[in-house]
Parts: sequence; C-alpha cells; structure tokens
Amino acid sequence: MTDDQKPILYMNAVERRYQQGDSALEILQGAELGAWLGQSIALVAPSGSGKSTLLHIAGLLEHPDAGEVYIDGVATSGLPDAERTRIRRSEIGFVYQAHHLLPEFSALENVAIPQMIRGLSRKEANKRAQELLSYLGLKKRLTHRPVELSGGEQQRVAIARAVANAPRILLADEPTGNLDPHTADHVFNMLTQLVRASGLAAIIATHNLELAGRMDRRVTLQDGKIVEMA
Repeated sequence: MTDDQKPILYMNAVERRYQQGDSALEILQGAELGAWLGQSIALVAPSGSGKSTLLHIAGLLEHPDAGEVYIDGVATSGLPDAERTRIRRSEIGFVYQAHHLLPEFSALENVAIPQMIRGLSRKEANKRAQELLSYLGLKKRLTHRPVELSGGEQQRVAIARAVANAPRILLADEPTGNLDPHTADHVFNMLTQLVRASGLAAIIATHNLELAGRMDRRVTLQDGKIVEMA
C-alpha cells in the first residue's frame, strides 16, 4: 500500500470497557476504522452506543484497553503524554455539541488564540482567523463575543477554531445537536464544504440520517464494532 493509499487515521481492533461494580461494561469490542484525507465519515448510532468514546480514543483523549490507534502510520498508545498532546494539537481538530468558546473573547480572538499558542504571531493568527470566519459567513461578526452570536454562529466559530491550526483530522461529536433543523442544515453544509476545501479527514457523529447521507461514508456501531452502512 502506497503512502497516499494509507489512512491518516486507523483504529485497529480497539477495545474499551468501563468497570461498573463487579462487572465490566463493554463499549468497544474490536472496533476497526480507517479515515483517509479528503474523506468525510458519518458515525450514526444511538446515544449510549459508544460514539463519544470512539471519538475520544481516535482523538487521543482516552487510551484504549486493547488495540491501537495509528495517526499517519504511527502507533500512538505507547507514546509519552507530551507526544500525544503534540499530535492532538497539530493533527487533530475537535468540534463538540456545545461550542465551548471563551466568553470574554470575540469570535476573531477565539479562533486566533489557539494559533498564537502554537507559535504564530498575533498578526498571522488574526489574518487566518479572519479568512476562516469569512469563509464560514461570519465576516460581519468578527468582533462579537459568543453571547452576542446565535447558536448557529457560535458553532461556526467553533468549527473555525477547530481547523485554525490546519489539522489533517477533524472529529465532531453531534456538532449540530443543539440547533434547530434549519440552522443545523446550514451549519452542516458549511462544515462539509470546509472539509472538502481543506482536504482533511473528518469523522462526524450525528443522529441525523439526512445529514449523514451527504457524507462520503456512513458507519455505525453494533455490539462494539464498526459496521459500514449502505
């Protein structure tokens, strides 16, 4: 398999269980999933099935109990915490159901700050933040704080922040779950356009089958395993 055929993210035989009293709750049981650059994957499964756990493990926020997560061909389970953190910061962007924006900062600042933490100058960070927010239809909302933005606008700022450092992997956990159907449709379109324009690999957990149908692949979780959907 050539380099351009290898998945940027590959989860191999991943297992995850949680102890509940004297018994273990099996969440993932040999889950396998590959994601390629330029590909969007919808993760469609009911609440409690393990979607968030899968995304946390894919994003190196949790360790699997067994199996391995490869990022660009590198096994990550045995890496020091500092190296896992570096990979998270440089390779992976996260979007959650709640936007988690910093309330005291403007939309522009919320997107610029992660870039400045990574080492960009304020001028460079502000320039890229402005470009991303403008692309997402927020050119006139740059100086507004989160409380002054609608729910859809807040989530678009969160998306811009997630891709500000040019990650190659985007993980989104019900990113439109708190939005009304019309706003969710608009935000989802913006998100998928950005994924295609950026050429990154995206795994997006959603309950919405209509939205999932617009993505390149659809998978679900059954008995702790990843199953491809039609």
